[in-house]
Amino acid sequence: MDEIEKRLRETSENCFNCYEAWQKNKKDPAAREGLLEAIHEIRKVASRLEIELAVSERDEMALRPIPIPPHRDATRRTQQEHDEDNGNGNRYTADEQRQFQQQAAHHQQPRQQGGGGGHQRRNNRPQRGKSEG
Repeated sequence: MDEIEKRLRETSENCFNCYEAWQKNKKDPAAREGLLEAIHEIRKVASRLEIELAVSERDEMALRPIPIPPHRDATRRTQQEHDEDNGNGNRYTADEQRQFQQQAAHHQQPRQQGGGGGHQRRNNRPQRGKSEG
């Protein structure tokens, strides 16, 4: 029997005994304190068990190899895909790439200077000092 199993059996049995003692006399502060201490011990054992479980899962995960993402897996690329490639990872010719860049540049809007975004405030106040006539 390993240490955790032994502690789990002992603390759970002790907690049950303390619970029975507290049930018989709920007003006894010593019974109440004993039950609280037994519950605390069970929590400690449960925490230790959770740690052991996490370590076990971590070790199990370390045994399984991490799969290589398809975009990084060189063995999955066929010769046809390599032939379609122009050697630098692009599947477009230099002319096609130049055409895409020109289209992208054409669709960019010119920036306005002055920081105002092109909006001007209207002055609706009446002007002083000018006479109408």
